[in-house]
Amino acid sequence: MTGLREALWAVLLWPCLLSTSFLLECTDQDQVIHPYCLSISQDKLLDRVMQHVELIFRVSEESCSLFEDIFVPFPLRLQRNQEAYACFTKAIPIPNSIGEVQQMSDKWLLHSVLMLVQSWIEPLVYLQTTLDHYDGAPEMLLNKTKWMSDKLISLEHGVVVLIKKMLNEGLLTTSYSDQGLFRYDMQTDMVESVMRDYILLSCFKKDSHKMAIFLKLLKCRHTDNSNCA
Repeated sequence: MTGLREALWAVLLWPCLLSTSFLLECTDQDQVIHPYCLSISQDKLLDRVMQHVELIFRVSEESCSLFEDIFVPFPLRLQRNQEAYACFTKAIPIPNSIGEVQQMSDKWLLHSVLMLVQSWIEPLVYLQTTLDHYDGAPEMLLNKTKWMSDKLISLEHGVVVLIKKMLNEGLLTTSYSDQGLFRYDMQTDMVESVMRDYILLSCFKKDSHKMAIFLKLLKCRHTDNSNCA
C-alpha cells in the first residue's frame, strides 16, 4: 500500500517538478552565450548548477526504480554489478575513491563534471529511442528520460560558463573529446536489451550522484575550506 501511495504522489508531483525547474540555458541554438548568464555571480551560478545536478539525480533514481519494477525480474537485478555490465564511463580517467576525489583540484572537479555530462548526452538520446520500442512502457518513464536528456544539455552549457567564471579559462568545446565510448547494438535479443537499458539507467544514476559530490566539494571549498571532508 505504501508503494502504491508513493507512486500516486510521484504521478501527481511530476508535472510540478517539470514546471518548477529553474533555467540554466546559457547558450542559444548557435552556441552563443546569453549575457545574463555571464552576469550571474559565480556563487549563484554554482548553486544553480548544483541544484540542476541534484534534480537530475533525483529523476534518474525515480526512472531507474520505475524501469526496474516494470521490466527487470529480480534474478536479473542481481547481475547489474557484474563486470560484464560495467559502466562505459569507467574508461573516463576520474578517481572513484573519496580520498582521491578530495585531492582533485577545482579545475579537475569542474572538468570531470563536464566530461561526465558530455559522455551521457548520446546514451540518453539512444535510451529515448529504444524505450519507444518497449511494449507497455509508461508515459511517465518516457517523459522522465526525455526530460533528463534535455536538462543534461542545459547542464552542459551551465558548466561551460562556470568553468569560464571560476577558472578564468576560455570556453571549451561542448563535446567530449574522446568520442565513441558508448557502443550499442539494436539487434540484441529482448533480455539483453532490457539489461543494457537497465545498466544504462543505473550507471547514469551513479554518475549523476558522482557529479553532485564533485560540485558539493567545490562549493564547500569556496565557503568553508577547513571542513570539506
